[in-house]
Amino acid sequence: MEAALVISVQAGLAAALAWSIGHDVLGNPAPIFAPSAAVGTIVAALGQRAHRTVELLLGVGLGIATTDLLLSVLGTGFWQTGFVVGCAILATLVLFGRSGAAVGQAGGTAVLLAALTPAQKDLEWPRIVEAMVGGVVGLVVVALLVPLNPMRILDRDAAPIYHCLAGQLREVSAALSTGDQQRAVRALDTLRGMGPDLERMHQALSGAEEVVSLAPARWLRRQDVERFARASQHLERVIEHSRGVARRSAIALQYSEPIPPDLPASVGRFADAVELLRREHRAGRPTEKTRHAVRDAVYQAGRARAQGVDEFGDAVVTQLRTAASDLLRATGDDPTTANQEVREAAERGEGSIGG
Repeated sequence: MEAALVISVQAGLAAALAWSIGHDVLGNPAPIFAPSAAVGTIVAALGQRAHRTVELLLGVGLGIATTDLLLSVLGTGFWQTGFVVGCAILATLVLFGRSGAAVGQAGGTAVLLAALTPAQKDLEWPRIVEAMVGGVVGLVVVALLVPLNPMRILDRDAAPIYHCLAGQLREVSAALSTGDQQRAVRALDTLRGMGPDLERMHQALSGAEEVVSLAPARWLRRQDVERFARASQHLERVIEHSRGVARRSAIALQYSEPIPPDLPASVGRFADAVELLRREHRAGRPTEKTRHAVRDAVYQAGRARAQGVDEFGDAVVTQLRTAASDLLRATGDDPTTANQEVREAAERGEGSIGG
Protein backbone atom coordinates (compact mmCIF):
# COMPACT_ATOMS: atom_id res chain seq x y z
CA MET A 1 0.00 0.00 0.00
CA GLU A 2 2.83 2.37 0.91
CA ALA A 3 4.66 1.68 -2.37
CA ALA A 4 1.46 2.31 -4.33
CA LEU A 5 0.97 5.63 -2.54
CA VAL A 6 4.56 6.72 -3.24
CA ILE A 7 4.28 5.78 -6.93
CA SER A 8 1.01 7.75 -7.15
CA VAL A 9 2.71 10.80 -5.65
CA GLN A 10 5.66 10.35 -8.01
CA ALA A 11 3.36 10.16 -11.05
CA GLY A 12 1.35 13.23 -10.04
CA LEU A 13 4.43 15.29 -9.27
CA ALA A 14 6.20 14.22 -12.48
CA ALA A 15 3.13 15.06 -14.59
CA ALA A 16 2.82 18.50 -13.00
CA LEU A 17 6.51 19.32 -13.41
CA ALA A 18 6.61 18.07 -16.99
CA TRP A 19 3.51 20.08 -17.91
CA SER A 20 4.98 23.18 -16.33
CA ILE A 21 8.25 22.81 -18.25
CA GLY A 22 6.41 22.11 -21.49
CA HIS A 23 4.15 25.13 -21.00
CA ASP A 24 6.49 27.70 -19.43
CA VAL A 25 9.89 26.73 -20.82
CA LEU A 26 9.08 25.15 -24.19
CA GLY A 27 6.21 27.53 -24.85
CA ASN A 28 3.59 24.93 -25.73
CA PRO A 29 0.15 26.21 -24.68
CA ALA A 30 -1.17 22.64 -24.40
CA PRO A 31 1.74 20.32 -23.55
CA ILE A 32 0.45 16.78 -23.88
CA PHE A 33 3.54 14.76 -24.67
CA ALA A 34 5.80 15.80 -21.76
CA PRO A 35 3.49 14.73 -18.88
CA SER A 36 2.54 11.61 -20.82
CA ALA A 37 6.18 10.59 -21.11
CA ALA A 38 6.85 11.47 -17.46
CA VAL A 39 3.98 9.31 -16.22
CA GLY A 40 5.04 6.52 -18.60
CA THR A 41 8.47 6.54 -16.97
CA ILE A 42 7.05 6.50 -13.44
CA VAL A 43 4.63 3.62 -14.00
CA ALA A 44 7.13 1.53 -15.92
CA ALA A 45 8.05 -1.70 -14.18
CA LEU A 46 10.10 -1.00 -11.09
CA GLY A 47 13.72 -1.79 -11.84
CA GLN A 48 13.35 -1.06 -15.55
CA ARG A 49 12.57 2.64 -15.57
CA ALA A 50 15.81 3.85 -17.12
CA HIS A 51 15.60 1.11 -19.72
CA ARG A 52 11.93 1.79 -20.41
CA THR A 53 12.59 5.52 -20.78
CA VAL A 54 15.09 4.80 -23.56
CA GLU A 55 12.53 2.49 -25.19
CA LEU A 56 9.90 5.21 -24.85
CA LEU A 57 12.08 7.74 -26.68
CA LEU A 58 12.98 5.20 -29.38
CA GLY A 59 9.30 4.45 -29.85
CA VAL A 60 8.53 8.14 -30.20
CA GLY A 61 11.27 8.59 -32.78
CA LEU A 62 10.23 5.57 -34.81
CA GLY A 63 6.57 6.60 -34.70
CA ILE A 64 7.46 10.08 -35.94
CA ALA A 65 9.72 8.80 -38.71
CA THR A 66 7.19 6.26 -39.97
CA THR A 67 4.23 8.63 -39.76
CA ASP A 68 5.99 11.58 -41.36
CA LEU A 69 7.21 9.46 -44.27
CA LEU A 70 3.90 7.76 -44.99
CA LEU A 71 1.67 10.79 -44.52
CA SER A 72 3.81 12.79 -46.93
CA VAL A 73 3.09 10.14 -49.57
CA LEU A 74 -0.44 9.01 -48.70
CA GLY A 75 -2.04 12.18 -47.32
CA THR A 76 -4.45 12.16 -44.38
CA GLY A 77 -7.74 10.38 -43.77
CA PHE A 78 -9.30 7.48 -41.89
CA TRP A 79 -7.64 4.69 -43.86
CA GLN A 80 -4.31 6.49 -43.91
CA THR A 81 -4.43 6.76 -40.11
CA GLY A 82 -5.06 3.04 -39.72
CA PHE A 83 -2.36 2.14 -42.22
CA VAL A 84 0.21 4.47 -40.65
CA VAL A 85 -0.43 3.18 -37.11
CA GLY A 86 -0.17 -0.43 -38.27
CA CYS A 87 3.12 0.24 -40.05
CA ALA A 88 4.58 2.10 -37.06
CA ILE A 89 3.75 -0.75 -34.68
CA LEU A 90 5.00 -3.38 -37.14
CA ALA A 91 8.31 -1.56 -37.57
CA THR A 92 8.71 -1.26 -33.79
CA LEU A 93 7.97 -4.95 -33.21
CA VAL A 94 10.47 -5.97 -35.88
CA LEU A 95 13.22 -3.71 -34.51
CA PHE A 96 12.65 -3.91 -30.74
CA GLY A 97 10.61 -7.04 -30.15
CA ARG A 98 7.60 -7.00 -27.84
CA SER A 99 8.66 -4.01 -25.80
CA GLY A 100 5.46 -2.52 -24.41
CA ALA A 101 6.99 0.92 -23.93
CA ALA A 102 8.40 1.23 -27.45
CA VAL A 103 5.34 -0.27 -29.17
CA GLY A 104 2.90 1.82 -27.16
CA GLN A 105 4.75 5.05 -27.82
CA ALA A 106 5.18 4.33 -31.52
CA GLY A 107 1.48 3.59 -31.91
CA GLY A 108 0.41 6.54 -29.76
CA THR A 109 2.69 8.91 -31.63
CA ALA A 110 1.41 7.71 -34.98
CA VAL A 111 -2.22 8.20 -33.91
CA LEU A 112 -1.59 11.71 -32.57
CA LEU A 113 0.41 12.88 -35.56
CA ALA A 114 -2.01 11.41 -38.07
CA ALA A 115 -4.94 13.02 -36.28
CA LEU A 116 -3.35 16.41 -35.59
CA THR A 117 -1.23 16.97 -38.70
CA PRO A 118 -4.11 18.38 -40.79
CA ALA A 119 -4.74 21.06 -38.13
CA GLN A 120 -1.25 21.64 -36.72
CA LYS A 121 1.95 21.56 -38.71
CA ASP A 122 5.51 20.80 -37.59
CA LEU A 123 4.62 18.60 -34.62
CA GLU A 124 7.61 16.29 -35.00
CA TRP A 125 10.32 18.16 -33.12
CA PRO A 126 8.04 19.40 -30.31
CA ARG A 127 6.91 15.82 -29.80
CA ILE A 128 10.51 14.56 -29.54
CA VAL A 129 11.63 17.38 -27.23
CA GLU A 130 8.61 17.01 -24.96
CA ALA A 131 9.07 13.25 -24.75
CA MET A 132 12.70 13.71 -23.77
CA VAL A 133 11.78 16.31 -21.15
CA GLY A 134 9.04 14.09 -19.73
CA GLY A 135 11.34 11.05 -19.51
CA VAL A 136 14.05 13.05 -17.76
CA VAL A 137 11.55 14.60 -15.34
CA GLY A 138 10.23 11.14 -14.48
CA LEU A 139 13.71 9.85 -13.70
CA VAL A 140 14.54 12.95 -11.62
CA VAL A 141 11.38 12.52 -9.53
CA VAL A 142 12.18 8.84 -8.95
CA ALA A 143 15.84 9.44 -8.15
CA LEU A 144 15.90 12.75 -6.31
CA LEU A 145 12.54 14.01 -5.16
CA VAL A 146 10.46 11.02 -3.98
CA PRO A 147 12.62 7.87 -4.01
CA LEU A 148 11.15 4.62 -2.70
CA ASN A 149 12.66 2.88 0.32
CA PRO A 150 14.47 -0.08 -1.29
CA MET A 151 14.36 -2.31 1.77
CA ARG A 152 10.60 -1.88 2.10
CA ILE A 153 10.26 -2.87 -1.54
CA LEU A 154 12.29 -6.00 -0.89
CA ASP A 155 10.59 -6.93 2.37
CA ARG A 156 7.13 -6.51 0.84
CA ASP A 157 7.82 -9.05 -1.91
CA ALA A 158 10.15 -11.34 0.03
CA ALA A 159 7.84 -11.67 3.04
CA PRO A 160 5.46 -14.16 1.34
CA ILE A 161 8.42 -16.36 0.42
CA TYR A 162 9.82 -16.49 3.95
CA HIS A 163 6.32 -16.95 5.38
CA CYS A 164 5.47 -19.78 2.99
CA LEU A 165 8.81 -21.55 3.40
CA ALA A 166 8.73 -21.41 7.21
CA GLY A 167 5.07 -22.38 7.28
CA GLN A 168 5.51 -25.43 5.08
CA LEU A 169 8.57 -26.57 7.00
CA ARG A 170 6.40 -26.47 10.12
CA GLU A 171 3.79 -28.51 8.25
CA VAL A 172 6.46 -31.11 7.49
CA SER A 173 7.51 -31.08 11.14
CA ALA A 174 3.91 -31.63 12.21
CA ALA A 175 3.50 -34.41 9.64
CA LEU A 176 6.55 -36.20 11.03
CA SER A 177 5.27 -35.80 14.59
CA THR A 178 1.78 -37.13 13.83
CA GLY A 179 2.64 -39.64 11.12
CA ASP A 180 0.43 -37.79 8.61
CA GLN A 181 1.98 -38.60 5.24
CA GLN A 182 -0.59 -36.60 3.26
CA ARG A 183 0.24 -33.49 5.25
CA ALA A 184 3.84 -33.77 4.12
CA VAL A 185 2.69 -34.24 0.52
CA ARG A 186 0.55 -31.10 0.69
CA ALA A 187 3.52 -29.15 2.06
CA LEU A 188 5.64 -30.41 -0.82
CA ASP A 189 3.02 -29.30 -3.35
CA THR A 190 2.91 -25.83 -1.80
CA LEU A 191 6.70 -25.54 -1.87
CA ARG A 192 6.68 -26.53 -5.54
CA GLY A 193 4.22 -23.71 -6.28
CA MET A 194 6.46 -20.87 -5.08
CA GLY A 195 7.65 -19.89 -8.58
CA PRO A 196 5.44 -16.76 -8.94
CA ASP A 197 6.53 -15.47 -5.51
CA LEU A 198 10.17 -15.94 -6.45
CA GLU A 199 9.63 -14.05 -9.71
CA ARG A 200 8.09 -11.14 -7.83
CA MET A 201 11.07 -11.12 -5.49
CA HIS A 202 13.44 -10.96 -8.47
CA GLN A 203 11.53 -7.98 -9.83
CA ALA A 204 11.60 -6.28 -6.43
CA LEU A 205 15.35 -6.85 -6.22
CA SER A 206 15.81 -5.31 -9.64
CA GLY A 207 13.76 -2.32 -8.49
CA ALA A 208 15.72 -1.93 -5.27
CA GLU A 209 19.00 -2.07 -7.16
CA GLU A 210 17.70 0.64 -9.50
CA VAL A 211 16.72 2.86 -6.56
CA VAL A 212 20.10 2.60 -4.81
CA SER A 213 21.85 3.28 -8.11
CA LEU A 214 19.82 6.35 -9.11
CA ALA A 215 18.77 7.94 -5.82
CA PRO A 216 21.55 9.61 -3.78
CA ALA A 217 19.27 9.63 -0.74
CA ARG A 218 19.26 5.82 -0.83
CA TRP A 219 22.95 5.20 -1.47
CA LEU A 220 23.49 4.35 2.18
CA ARG A 221 21.21 1.31 1.71
CA ARG A 222 23.32 -0.08 -1.11
CA GLN A 223 25.14 -2.56 1.13
CA ASP A 224 21.83 -3.76 2.58
CA VAL A 225 20.46 -4.37 -0.91
CA GLU A 226 23.65 -6.16 -1.98
CA ARG A 227 23.45 -8.35 1.12
CA PHE A 228 19.82 -9.16 0.35
CA ALA A 229 20.74 -10.03 -3.25
CA ARG A 230 23.40 -12.49 -2.09
CA ALA A 231 21.04 -13.99 0.46
CA SER A 232 18.26 -14.43 -2.11
CA GLN A 233 20.49 -16.62 -4.27
CA HIS A 234 21.06 -19.01 -1.38
CA LEU A 235 17.41 -18.77 -0.27
CA GLU A 236 16.31 -20.29 -3.56
CA ARG A 237 18.58 -23.25 -2.91
CA VAL A 238 17.17 -23.52 0.61
CA ILE A 239 13.70 -23.76 -0.92
CA GLU A 240 14.85 -26.50 -3.27
CA HIS A 241 16.42 -28.48 -0.41
CA SER A 242 13.29 -27.93 1.69
CA ARG A 243 11.29 -29.57 -1.08
CA GLY A 244 13.67 -32.50 -0.69
CA VAL A 245 13.03 -32.56 3.06
CA ALA A 246 9.27 -32.65 2.45
CA ARG A 247 9.51 -35.29 -0.27
CA ARG A 248 11.72 -37.66 1.73
CA SER A 249 9.64 -37.10 4.87
CA ALA A 250 6.53 -38.15 2.95
CA ILE A 251 8.27 -41.30 1.71
CA ALA A 252 9.61 -42.14 5.19
CA LEU A 253 6.06 -41.87 6.53
CA GLN A 254 4.69 -43.89 3.62
CA TYR A 255 7.02 -46.78 4.51
CA SER A 256 6.38 -46.38 8.27
CA GLU A 257 10.01 -45.73 9.05
CA PRO A 258 10.93 -44.86 12.65
CA ILE A 259 10.77 -41.10 13.31
CA PRO A 260 12.79 -40.08 16.39
CA PRO A 261 11.28 -37.02 18.16
CA ASP A 262 14.35 -34.96 17.39
CA LEU A 263 13.73 -35.24 13.63
CA PRO A 264 10.49 -33.19 13.50
CA ALA A 265 12.01 -30.88 16.13
CA SER A 266 14.98 -30.20 13.84
CA VAL A 267 12.71 -29.34 10.91
CA GLY A 268 10.66 -27.01 13.11
CA ARG A 269 13.79 -25.29 14.42
CA PHE A 270 15.00 -24.80 10.86
CA ALA A 271 11.69 -23.05 10.13
CA ASP A 272 12.52 -20.69 13.02
CA ALA A 273 15.86 -19.93 11.37
CA VAL A 274 14.15 -18.99 8.10
CA GLU A 275 11.89 -16.49 9.87
CA LEU A 276 14.79 -15.06 11.88
CA LEU A 277 16.78 -14.43 8.72
CA ARG A 278 14.00 -12.30 7.30
CA ARG A 279 13.62 -10.32 10.52
CA GLU A 280 17.34 -9.65 10.90
CA HIS A 281 17.76 -8.65 7.26
CA ARG A 282 14.77 -6.34 7.45
CA ALA A 283 16.16 -4.64 10.55
CA GLY A 284 19.70 -4.50 9.15
CA ARG A 285 20.99 -6.38 12.22
CA PRO A 286 23.72 -9.05 12.46
CA THR A 287 22.35 -12.54 11.80
CA GLU A 288 23.50 -14.18 15.04
CA LYS A 289 20.03 -15.42 16.01
CA THR A 290 19.58 -17.01 12.59
CA ARG A 291 22.95 -18.75 12.82
CA HIS A 292 22.18 -20.03 16.33
CA ALA A 293 18.83 -21.47 15.16
CA VAL A 294 20.50 -23.17 12.19
CA ARG A 295 23.07 -24.82 14.46
CA ASP A 296 20.28 -25.94 16.80
CA ALA A 297 18.39 -27.51 13.89
CA VAL A 298 21.45 -29.41 12.69
CA TYR A 299 22.29 -30.49 16.25
CA GLN A 300 18.81 -32.00 16.62
CA ALA A 301 19.10 -33.66 13.21
CA GLY A 302 22.37 -35.25 14.40
CA ARG A 303 20.61 -36.53 17.51
CA ALA A 304 17.85 -38.00 15.34
CA ARG A 305 20.38 -39.86 13.20
CA ALA A 306 22.09 -41.25 16.30
CA GLN A 307 18.73 -42.35 17.73
CA GLY A 308 18.13 -44.49 14.66
CA VAL A 309 16.56 -43.69 11.29
CA ASP A 310 16.09 -45.77 8.16
CA GLU A 311 16.95 -44.91 4.57
CA PHE A 312 14.54 -42.05 3.92
CA GLY A 313 14.76 -40.67 7.44
CA ASP A 314 18.52 -40.52 6.97
CA ALA A 315 17.91 -38.73 3.65
CA VAL A 316 15.81 -36.13 5.51
CA VAL A 317 18.75 -35.48 7.82
CA THR A 318 21.16 -35.15 4.90
CA GLN A 319 18.85 -32.81 3.00
CA LEU A 320 18.31 -30.68 6.09
CA ARG A 321 22.06 -30.37 6.63
CA THR A 322 22.49 -29.22 3.02
CA ALA A 323 19.72 -26.65 3.43
CA ALA A 324 21.32 -25.47 6.67
CA SER A 325 24.64 -24.90 4.90
CA ASP A 326 22.93 -22.75 2.28
CA LEU A 327 21.07 -20.77 4.94
CA LEU A 328 24.35 -20.08 6.71
CA ARG A 329 25.76 -18.88 3.41
CA ALA A 330 22.74 -16.57 3.15
CA THR A 331 23.90 -14.98 6.41
CA GLY A 332 27.32 -14.26 4.87
CA ASP A 333 29.37 -17.40 5.53
CA ASP A 334 31.68 -18.67 2.82
CA PRO A 335 31.06 -22.29 1.70
CA THR A 336 33.92 -23.78 3.73
CA THR A 337 32.89 -22.09 6.97
CA ALA A 338 29.20 -22.96 6.47
CA ASN A 339 29.95 -26.63 5.83
CA GLN A 340 32.27 -26.80 8.82
CA GLU A 341 29.69 -25.28 11.16
CA VAL A 342 27.05 -27.74 9.95
CA ARG A 343 29.39 -30.70 10.33
CA GLU A 344 30.42 -29.71 13.85
CA ALA A 345 26.83 -29.14 14.97
CA ALA A 346 25.78 -32.52 13.56
CA GLU A 347 28.70 -34.28 15.28
CA ARG A 348 27.80 -32.67 18.59
CA GLY A 349 24.23 -33.89 18.19
CA GLU A 350 25.29 -37.44 17.40
CA GLY A 351 27.81 -37.39 20.23
CA SER A 352 25.18 -36.32 22.73
CA ILE A 353 23.39 -39.64 22.14
CA GLY A 354 26.42 -41.83 21.75
CA GLY A 355 27.85 -40.56 25.04
